[in-house]
Amino acid sequence: MKRDALVFYSPVDDPAAWRDALASELPDLDFRVDEDGGDPAEVSYALCWLPPKGFFQRFRNLKLLTNLGAGVDALLNRDDLVPVPITRLSDPGMVSLMTSYVIFAVTRYARDMHIFERAKRRGEWHYVHPRALSEIKVCVLGLGELGAHAAKSLADMGYDVRGWSRSLKSIPGVACHAGRSSLDALLGECEIFVSMLPATNDTHALLGARELALMPAGAKFINVSRSAVVDEAALVAALRSGAIGEATLDVFGAEPLPTSHPYWALDNVFITPHLASITVPALAVRDVAESIRRVRRGEAPLHQVDPQRGY
Repeated sequence: MKRDALVFYSPVDDPAAWRDALASELPDLDFRVDEDGGDPAEVSYALCWLPPKGFFQRFRNLKLLTNLGAGVDALLNRDDLVPVPITRLSDPGMVSLMTSYVIFAVTRYARDMHIFERAKRRGEWHYVHPRALSEIKVCVLGLGELGAHAAKSLADMGYDVRGWSRSLKSIPGVACHAGRSSLDALLGECEIFVSMLPATNDTHALLGARELALMPAGAKFINVSRSAVVDEAALVAALRSGAIGEATLDVFGAEPLPTSHPYWALDNVFITPHLASITVPALAVRDVAESIRRVRRGEAPLHQVDPQRGY
């Protein structure tokens, strides 16, 4: 009898944790890490993060591909993948981790911690009088599940939050805008910008030199989505000139970030190694298992991605 197998691949996630989590939900599922071997024809499901080029060439009977994260751009328009539904994970652990990172990054600037960090290195007692959070205008670009929760959480803290997305959203406490025509005005209104946009054809280099120049002098930029959303060369130039005063960056075109990259030499850039949010197996496994059950019954899986939109 043909075995019902799942192949797992991730350079950062723990396969043992996922094996144990899935065994509790689907004890009949044959869980295989890529290097385990076995007959590729038996693999019906894949659970992956950043699989290398050609990875899926062996799996011609694949019925479902689940991405171990929110951004699915690495799984779209591949030439090694049979036509198959692609799903993204949506779990409370991922949302909470992302929101905590965004709150940290925004508040670090709002409370002038970056200034105090430099003063400490100089051995100086440097006082900056705090501002009310209601005076600080924050723009969240991208109001999907992660962006909407982060925007609402910032608003609940008292920040003046504006949000922008492809289609108009309604989020309590957040002034929401939509469409390309509204973006220019929004860029000129805020002082802290958080990119939570997916990487799609519409968002590629959405923030170029012209858009960065529309931001107020000294604006702060936080990117927790995809590096392709911003023109990297334009951002480096704006950071060097001070037009963009500070940046917190968690995503990069090349990862790990090469030691020769100009970001490393910029004192106004805070770098983290793509960890703003991760998937927690114990919390995400129910949705993964439910999608597999649905596919077994001939139904559509949860959280299916629209390849045309890219999310």
